[in-house]
Amino acid sequence: MDLPTLDDYPTRKGTEAALLYRRDPTVWGTAEDGPLTDEELQEHDRRGYTRFASLLDAGEAAGHLDEADRLVGDPRLRGDERAVVDPADGGVRSVFEVHRVSEVFEALANDPRLLEPARQILGSEVYVHQSRLDHRPGFGGGPLYWRSDFETWHAEDGMPRMRAVGFSVALTDHHPHNGAPLVMPGSHRTYVSCLEEGDGGRAGTPDRATLTILADRHGIDVLEGAPGDVTALDANCMYAAGANITPWARS
Repeated sequence: MDLPTLDDYPTRKGTEAALLYRRDPTVWGTAEDGPLTDEELQEHDRRGYTRFASLLDAGEAAGHLDEADRLVGDPRLRGDERAVVDPADGGVRSVFEVHRVSEVFEALANDPRLLEPARQILGSEVYVHQSRLDHRPGFGGGPLYWRSDFETWHAEDGMPRMRAVGFSVALTDHHPHNGAPLVMPGSHRTYVSCLEEGDGGRAGTPDRATLTILADRHGIDVLEGAPGDVTALDANCMYAAGANITPWARS
């Protein structure tokens, strides 16, 4: 007789949202496994994210921005299911599986400067679960609502454990006024079990009461940065981004 497997991270099933304890480590490796010191690993464990200033130099960041501009301007991508198109103006806002669409971003996904800390944090060899180019043009970039990547990947892709980390590479300046990413430091320690239809009818969207609890508990960091800066973010960390109402694009 096969017994049902209990899910440590249930979501989109109940009638009420819930805050559950995380049951997996944040850091799986040690200081001997990679470039981060023991102190840096402890800080990553505490906050749920680590920032690397100027991991790419200015020329590299500019080259990747040129490639991003080429992709969002490519008319062939507008009909591709991997592209997210703004219905208001027809502009491409996101490109999923960008490491499969672009050789430039494939090389970035395999860059040792990203791979080595990823392997160290996760304590294993790694693979790309998802890659995405985000482009928020001036006067045209809408907000990105609060979310945890793990909740989506667990509910929709079947990812069983919180053994994942995302790397966000800034290709432009990130300021509070052009929609710099927002993170609730420490929120990765709590799993948010969402409703089937969250705020605005979006599946997996945390409700406002839950977000208020997390924000009051952890606060909100604004991840300002320059081209070439990189943020390693635990997959269960709650993050968002504001709208861009400035003339300056954010990618």
